[in-house]
Amino acid sequence: MKKMLLIVRLIHITNSRKSTISMTRATTWQTESQSCMSAELSKGDSAESYYADLLQVCADKKALVEGKQVHNQIILSKHEQNALLGTKLVSMYDKCCSLVDARKVFDKIPERSIFLWNAMIRAYSRNDFFAEAFLLFYQMKRSDVEPDNFTFPCVLKACGGLSYLKQGQAVHVCIIRSGVESNLFVGNALVAMYAKCGSVEDTCQVFDKMPERDVVSWNSLIAGCAQNGQWDQALKLHVQMEEGGMEQDSVTIASVLTACAGLSARRQGKEVHAYTLRRGFEWDILVGNALIAMYAKCRDIDTAQNVFDKMAKRDVISWTAVIGGYAQNGNAKALKLFCEMQLADIKPNLVTLISVLPACSDLGALQQGKEVHGSLIRNGFHADVFVASALIDMYAKCGNIKDAYNMFEIFSPKDLASWNAVIAGYGMHGHGEDVLALFSRMKQTDIQPDHITFVAVLSACSHAGMLDVGWLHFRSMNQDYCITPRMEHYACMVDLLGRAGKLDEAYEFIQKMPFKPDADVWGALLGACRIHGNIELGELVAEQLYELKPEKSGYYVLMSNIYAAAGKWDGVAKVREIMKDKGVVKTPGYSWIEIENEVHSFLAWDKAHPQSEEIYTTLESLAGQMKDAGYVPDKNFVLHDVEEEEKENILYGHSEKLAIAFGLINTGPGSPIRITKNIRICGDCHNAIKFISNIAGREIILRDINRFHHFKDGMCSCEDYW
Repeated sequence: MKKMLLIVRLIHITNSRKSTISMTRATTWQTESQSCMSAELSKGDSAESYYADLLQVCADKKALVEGKQVHNQIILSKHEQNALLGTKLVSMYDKCCSLVDARKVFDKIPERSIFLWNAMIRAYSRNDFFAEAFLLFYQMKRSDVEPDNFTFPCVLKACGGLSYLKQGQAVHVCIIRSGVESNLFVGNALVAMYAKCGSVEDTCQVFDKMPERDVVSWNSLIAGCAQNGQWDQALKLHVQMEEGGMEQDSVTIASVLTACAGLSARRQGKEVHAYTLRRGFEWDILVGNALIAMYAKCRDIDTAQNVFDKMAKRDVISWTAVIGGYAQNGNAKALKLFCEMQLADIKPNLVTLISVLPACSDLGALQQGKEVHGSLIRNGFHADVFVASALIDMYAKCGNIKDAYNMFEIFSPKDLASWNAVIAGYGMHGHGEDVLALFSRMKQTDIQPDHITFVAVLSACSHAGMLDVGWLHFRSMNQDYCITPRMEHYACMVDLLGRAGKLDEAYEFIQKMPFKPDADVWGALLGACRIHGNIELGELVAEQLYELKPEKSGYYVLMSNIYAAAGKWDGVAKVREIMKDKGVVKTPGYSWIEIENEVHSFLAWDKAHPQSEEIYTTLESLAGQMKDAGYVPDKNFVLHDVEEEEKENILYGHSEKLAIAFGLINTGPGSPIRITKNIRICGDCHNAIKFISNIAGREIILRDINRFHHFKDGMCSCEDYW
């Protein structure tokens, strides 16, 4: 009776251990427990039973401080090498997340039972120390202790966590020899291990041979298919599970939603969502996270946000899913939510930070990108290989190629992804010679270029007008590296030939392609037709594009531009009629600028911004100064058949000009202005910004859909070859 009262008091202390009073009570409890133990032992109770009960309470309550006090008593009573108490101590330290103490206990016990081995292996596996769990399993085998049906699930979890397929197969052989293959828990662990190792065939074979299956068996199989890209199979298995009358849980639903996301199957995803509502799963955080990810992947970000808003509880995965959804869809709200997440005291993980970086890149949000970089450093993620290439890409796409290069140089060892990122970065900034120098330096290392490397090199040659060099590298792909050119490499070559004015050669090149050209290839040629004003070839190419991508407005606009530049307004009207008949809506051109960690966006003739009046006053002042400096508006870039004076007014309100005026107002003298535009900059704006850079004494860095333009002192880095 006294022992039970003592345990009750221990529970009370562990529930309120942070107070000074409770710490005093803990000291009193320790004294009382020693007295109690003497009394209990005098009644014939064993020390094992006494200490085992106390350790179980400490384990259940995760009471590390009190558990260590019990451990001290065990040492003082000279029971430290007792195998049963050793097992209890290891389990207690495991539950309290103190694996160092657990291993110290394990190492001090000379005669280790199967229970002690299992407790230590389980502790490592449960806390994701998979390598340690696996090594300990082999030590156990060498110690002539035979594993049992409790050992194998822990070891298989470790194999899955490490993607140790061969080792997992070896463990499977041990299981067969031990005669426990028919055990439900062992079978489930085998299914999960093969799934995590990417062997779906083995996963299915084990599942089919199981004499008994439960919801965990089905979940492991469905999740394995979903995680390994066999989304159709996952959905078929889900139907079989339902038809078999097996009860589903939140894990089932989450796996099915993952499959729906992989297939972008929004309709099926909505049906699963309806099922969760009927069954009351909508409050489950795992299901909520999977719903957000599914809707985001299906580009239904509004519904994803709605699910997020209704969640009673959110974790870092919830925030990461919705932030990633906005980032994938190029929405500035990704950055706003990231700030809200930090204000909510939710610590971002590596996946969160990696999800935010593309949003910074897409929006040209350099300052926020730097803050994410700081978060990566503070959280110890900066040395990650994937992080390095993501940061190089972010700095390059935010217009800071110098910091991108510095990041590349700092990172060691350099992998293929980091080389590709820095080469592509210099290419999009038009630094063709630097790209070739980096590529040459890369070839001197042990790293072999891949198809992505050559896309970056060929694209750089195109932007820099290096036709002969481009041909040289295109031919070297197959000759020197056994890389068969893909569609994207052919598109780069068409772009290279087209920009150089060799339109007939580009068209002939397309005709000789080993596979049917896609919209990117034809689109590159149509862009060249616009640059060089070739209406006849443009019409031929446009017909191909209308058939391949009838919903993409950009190709119709390009053809309309070609007609408008030639003054063929009947052609412009014809394109508009085609768009109207097909229900195609033109994607509006808009520009972004980041000021004090906030991204501001502008449409042409936008007056919704709070500083609109000041913006237009600044533009009016600039217009007068530009004309005095010799600027003449290029009215060929007005795509409307209107009076000449009206054409000039239309050019005056283009979105990039509004963003630049806003930047001039809200940044200090001499500081650079960084603009991002979602479509190609027009020729008039390109010319106007050269004048503005000289008048304002600013460097203006503008990224459009094709490349970067660095305007300074009345010049552009592209040297008007774009």
